[in-house]
Amino acid sequence: MAGGKETPRQKMIGMMYLVLTALLAMNVSKQVLKGYVTVNESVVKSRKNLEENNKRITEAFQQALGGNPGAKPYYDKALEVQKMIKETSEYVDKLRGKVAQETEGLPEGQGDTLRLEWSLKNGKIDDYDTPTHILIGAEPNAPQSGAWSAKELRGKLDGLLNGIVSKMDQMQTDPKTKLYPADYEQLKKKIQSLKPVSSGEEEDGIKMDWEAENFYHLPLGAVTCNLNKIVADLKSLEAEMLGVFSSASGKLAIKFDHIVARVVAPSSYIQAGQPYEAAIFLAASSSKLGQGDMEILLGVDSAQAASGAKGSEMVPLVNGEGDYKVQTGAEGDKDYKGVIKYKNPDGTFKYYPFSGQYKVAKAAASVSADMMNVFYAGVPNPVTAAAAGISPSDISISCSGAGVRSAAKGNGKYELNFSGTGDCMITVSAKTKDGVKSQGPPIKFRVKPLPKPELKLANKFSPPELKKGDLQMVGGLGAGAPGFDFQANYVVLSYDIIGKVKGNLKTTSIQGNSVAGDAKTILSQCDAGTKVYIDAKVKGPDGKVNSVSLGIKAVR
Repeated sequence: MAGGKETPRQKMIGMMYLVLTALLAMNVSKQVLKGYVTVNESVVKSRKNLEENNKRITEAFQQALGGNPGAKPYYDKALEVQKMIKETSEYVDKLRGKVAQETEGLPEGQGDTLRLEWSLKNGKIDDYDTPTHILIGAEPNAPQSGAWSAKELRGKLDGLLNGIVSKMDQMQTDPKTKLYPADYEQLKKKIQSLKPVSSGEEEDGIKMDWEAENFYHLPLGAVTCNLNKIVADLKSLEAEMLGVFSSASGKLAIKFDHIVARVVAPSSYIQAGQPYEAAIFLAASSSKLGQGDMEILLGVDSAQAASGAKGSEMVPLVNGEGDYKVQTGAEGDKDYKGVIKYKNPDGTFKYYPFSGQYKVAKAAASVSADMMNVFYAGVPNPVTAAAAGISPSDISISCSGAGVRSAAKGNGKYELNFSGTGDCMITVSAKTKDGVKSQGPPIKFRVKPLPKPELKLANKFSPPELKKGDLQMVGGLGAGAPGFDFQANYVVLSYDIIGKVKGNLKTTSIQGNSVAGDAKTILSQCDAGTKVYIDAKVKGPDGKVNSVSLGIKAVR
């Protein structure tokens, strides 16, 4: 809270804080050791649940082979991956058993079955020398190699994960074992997250690598938890891979998980006295469909697509549906046609032709921020959109940039929320007789961060001084942004307060915003003419936590 040269009194107070912190650390050490037991039991339980789940999925996968010959190659690959994960998991279990055996001085083979609860009551759950000696050695920045070392463990994990990625890459080159592109990328991200990578952080001048970060100078309880977590992570990867392989094999065939209602009408512009006609139906698609399973080709017919012609353009897929976008220029009627190339479970293809029309017309649109000429991240931003000659009920907008999320409020009114800052582009569209049309180029707005909050006491923001009578009435700390036109909810999470009471410096820390206990004493009994200092942590509506300080002079 203070900077520059400290007085002898301030130095004494700082030393008292250090002593208090050390005493508190000594008191919670037993609770920390109990925490290892609780965490380890939870990890072991999760691991058992994963193993049982993986067994059920494998059995269901095997039973589906009779009705789907195309599933056999995927099933074989799944078994290969399971074998690789099982071998590495068994190694980690043996390593955990060896560490427990040598640390607790147990007979051969009993370390594998050691429970931390027993070790907490009867053993050496807090022993960090023996696990470090086994896994790391004497130098944390140069871990030892050899059998049953952390370096050997890292090598086996790298070998396993790199081997799985290599197997997946090979599968992608064979149509019989190819995975959905989105699933393939997701699995690679999952595998990458499990790789043992050093953070590069330093402790006491020593650059810590993965081995030291996970096993150096840690008690037996923590080492056991870490090793069990590694196996649980591998079982979780196995579960995810089983699900992806079985889905890609056609065991679940095509799962139509994206169902929407569609209305298709020849025209939405009808003259008085003429009937309105439309086909209303449910349209189903699969979010798992990717390129290779279904392709939307523009500019070709069924015969051309079957002969291998690629067309003038391939439409990208989003949630199993073609996301067709084209930049418009000159006004007038436009036509397009193409073919949907769909892959059957047996590997053959079917072709479905389609065609469409749209009209390009001159457009004019406007977007106005209802509160001010900029947007702010973290709070709702009201917006009104309009277009010349278009009813407000037919207006719609699309937004991009700055992590924008939009919500329609009816008749051209919208509410925008932002998770970031920068530029936001808003495009206005309208329902016309020829369909939904863009009403001009995107309109750019600037998105700014929320203003820094200030503390509020006695209904005043950042008061430089308050009467002692007003300070005595303060029951809680508030926070906000004075002069800010938006409704922004700032919450005081915690604060430190320090002040002089009867000539003695008194300080305390409070969780939340209430003024009670020693904080109440400092505010209500502080010496007149002295300052009370408050350092608070304030959370804004955007989720960010701000540090806010305030010095208030107590006057009579």
